[in-house]
This record gives sequence, C-alpha cells and structure tokens, in this order.
Amino acid sequence: MPIAKVHRISANAPDDASGIARAIEEGRIDPRGVIAVFGKTEGNGCVNDFSRGFATMTLTQFFARFMPRADAEKICFVMSGGTEGAMAPHWTVFERAEGEADSGPALAIGRAQTVPLPPEDLGRAGQIALVADGVREAMRDAGIADSADVHFVQVKCPLLTAQRIGEATGRGKTVATSSTLKSMGLSRAASALGVAVALGELQADAIADKDIGDNWSLHSGRASCSAGIELLGHEIVVLGMSKGWSGPLVIDHAVMADAIDIEPVRGALHRLGFAANGQLTGAERDRVVAMLAKAEPSQSAMLRGFRHTMLDDSDISPTRHARAFVCGVLAGLVGHAEIYVSGGAEHQGPDGGGPVAVIASR
Repeated sequence: MPIAKVHRISANAPDDASGIARAIEEGRIDPRGVIAVFGKTEGNGCVNDFSRGFATMTLTQFFARFMPRADAEKICFVMSGGTEGAMAPHWTVFERAEGEADSGPALAIGRAQTVPLPPEDLGRAGQIALVADGVREAMRDAGIADSADVHFVQVKCPLLTAQRIGEATGRGKTVATSSTLKSMGLSRAASALGVAVALGELQADAIADKDIGDNWSLHSGRASCSAGIELLGHEIVVLGMSKGWSGPLVIDHAVMADAIDIEPVRGALHRLGFAANGQLTGAERDRVVAMLAKAEPSQSAMLRGFRHTMLDDSDISPTRHARAFVCGVLAGLVGHAEIYVSGGAEHQGPDGGGPVAVIASR
C-alpha cells in the first residue's frame, strides 16, 4: 500500500541540496521514491527570476545521481521565487513509499506533466483545458476518484517571453498579451480556472476568455499556481486524502477571505486534531509537517476598511508584498516562517484571499 512521506528541508541557496543529501544518507529519504519537490527560492518571483531555473537544474542533476536522468526529469520541481520578509528558503520533498502502516484514509500524492503549451493558448481556453486534463491525470495517479477528497493542487505554469511571442506571431498567431510580466498573471489565472474545472468547482462553458484575469467571482478554493520562465508545459501535483493510502500524514485546507483571515486556517487545524482555538503548543507545532498558501493583494486596495499601498509601489511588486505579509500572518500560528507562500493568486481563492493547506502527522 502506498505511503506518503513529506520532508521540509532548509536551503542555504537555490543550489543547496545538502540537506536533501543528508536526509538520503541518514535513510530518511529514498530518492527513488521522490515524485515532487516544492521550493521557495530567494529570487524576485518575476519574469527574470532565474533562481527557479537554477534550483530546478541543481535538483535534477542531484537526483540523476540516484536514478536515470529520464526518471529524474519526471520529478515535478515546483519552484516559487520570492522569500520576502522573514520567509525562509526551503524545500518540501514529497515521497511515495510502499509498505504497511496506519490504515487510511491518509495523505495521497499524484503528479502529471503536460505537453508544452503553445504561446497563443496562454491565458486562454486552451490553457484551461490542458491544465484540467493534467489535474485529472494527477488525480488518477494519486488514486483519488472523488474531487471532494482533493485538498490542494499545485501547478507550475509557463510564461511568455519576447522569443516565445515572436515564435507565435511568426506562425500568424496572436497572444493574449505582449507584456511578459502580465503573462505571468494570465498563466496563473488560466491554470487556476483549469483546476476549478477539473475539480467541478466551475464549468468550462461558463468561462469566457475575457473572464480570465478579470472576473474575480470565478475562482478555485484549492488551486495554487506559480508561473516561471523555466518550463514550457505544466508541472501538476495533487494532494488529497485516499483510503487507498496509509501512513501517519493527513491534509486539510482552508480558504482565507483576505490576507489576515486566520480563522479558517484555525478551523483546518482543528479538523486535523489540534486544539479548537488553533493555538498550537510547542509539541503540536512539531506535528505540522508543511503549510502551503497563496497570497494576493486585494484589487480594491483596501483591507478591512483600511487602505493598503501594495498595488501602488513601483519599486516592489505587489505579489512580493503579499507573500511577506501572509507568511507573517501564518508564521504566528506555526511558530516559524518556513512556509511555502506563493504570490499571485488570480482566481485562487477570493480577491485578496487564497487557499491554505496544512499537512500534519496524526
């Protein structure tokens, strides 16, 4: 029976795999069972954040020491740039093992990698359909039949560069935007709507191209999408609960209505067996294996009746402000800032809010 293992490991740089190497040497990780790695790297999280590609290259080469290169390339590397504020750079390593452990339901993990996305489909219905199919494939890989058992879907999606735009226009195609920075938001937006379609949160025929990146009433409560220059297709990881999996790990999720809406997260913790008030003791904090979240400034430039300036800062991207802010809010719960907070939450939770997933031991 499959057993999910999750390891949160500190990183000293985007090319620092020493912590993972140490865990392998100590027998805590079997590299042949690793199916995904989420990373928080200290780049700017924008188009020219090459810390993500640097980390992906480093980890691919690292795991190729333990398996054929083709198998190492099947690992879903989801690098999220930007560790603003006190957010700690780290890796979250997802491993699938086999054996007998505590009976299910337990944490289940599935993955999928899509074909390269044509530049002309980015931010449009074609990307929604491609991601939706990928999510369904990852659910099958996880052995999750009911979308209600899915708690978090992490998608790494591509963006447009000048070269990719030129390649499309050279074929007589048009692209959704000529702005490479704006393409990141459109890619995240379409990917999130693809997750929503796959999970039955939205119907595909109810989404028009003009809604993508604009109609914030359409969203998924379980999508987390991060765009990057380092890939052409999509890396998709589904996290949920399944009776077909065993082991000590469980997962639940919540949706923050805004950047300081901590009560739903307390509710998720309570459902996982923590104190009803969500106040974690030192021992309880050790049970929290990983926390995954999305962050986005509200488009109204208001937070609970007070003005915020995240959208007006010409020096620092709004997503960078939001990552730091939400990480600080969540760190107050778990007692540390080694939290995977990804910025840019278009259609990922309500405007100004976002999904949060908690993985914990029983």
